[in-house]
Amino acid sequence: MHRKSAIIILLLVITQLQMNAQHKTTGHYATVNGLKMYYEIHGNGNRTLVLLHGGGSTILSTFGRILPGLATTRRVIAVELQAHGHTPDIDRPLSFEQDADDVATLLKQLHIDKADFMGFSNGGTTSLQIAIRHPQLVNKLVLASAAYKRDGMQPGFFEGFQHASLANMPQPLKEAYLEANQDPKGLQAMFDRDVARMIAFKDISDADIKAIQAPALVINSDADVVRTEHALVLSHILPHARLAILPGGHGDYIGEICATDKHSKIPALVMAMIEAFLND
Repeated sequence: MHRKSAIIILLLVITQLQMNAQHKTTGHYATVNGLKMYYEIHGNGNRTLVLLHGGGSTILSTFGRILPGLATTRRVIAVELQAHGHTPDIDRPLSFEQDADDVATLLKQLHIDKADFMGFSNGGTTSLQIAIRHPQLVNKLVLASAAYKRDGMQPGFFEGFQHASLANMPQPLKEAYLEANQDPKGLQAMFDRDVARMIAFKDISDADIKAIQAPALVINSDADVVRTEHALVLSHILPHARLAILPGGHGDYIGEICATDKHSKIPALVMAMIEAFLND
């Protein structure tokens, strides 16, 4: 192995160990609507950014690549929603509306009256519901690969859930869950909850989207699970939105754990774009 390659690998290992150590020392739990919700606080800026992960994911698997950078200029509150990561499941179905109410209740307990929100994938849909159901909480929105209508997904997406099994779940997401929660029954519960939620997913009305007054940055990939046309429509219906389309697949632009290019510089570009939008 070349010395330069060995140094790069060593730096990547050290960075991952530092992120894991930070992950273990910043976690908290709050009792929220009957849920033992896990959340982390990073940074200590004057403004608060709430991060909401994707389906089947954790804080680290969705935002591990960009969270440290985002936390250098603001306080970041990263949440793990019902049945995901450190947050155990309870006896109620998943819904984006309930997730939105859970996050709103958590912020009330933390005495946060207003925040910016960034949601990826399912977390983006939850962010839309927060803006609809709790508009007073929202300063700005970053909607990353967010869907609000069934036809916003690639053809065959919803049909695929009819016969989905845990074996279909990407291995990195399984490993990320088990790193946070070693109970394999919890992994199956999370998978089943997410599948049931997507099968039951109903469109959010255009009227509800048009009522959102918060400035929004809509981000999508050109080969995303969410169609680029859908991202364009969402950015047009939202009254105060900007749109960015990046090359790659679902979550590649933020370095999500399943991203194929682990050395891509696009997440750094997107992080700078998010910073500029939030600071504008």
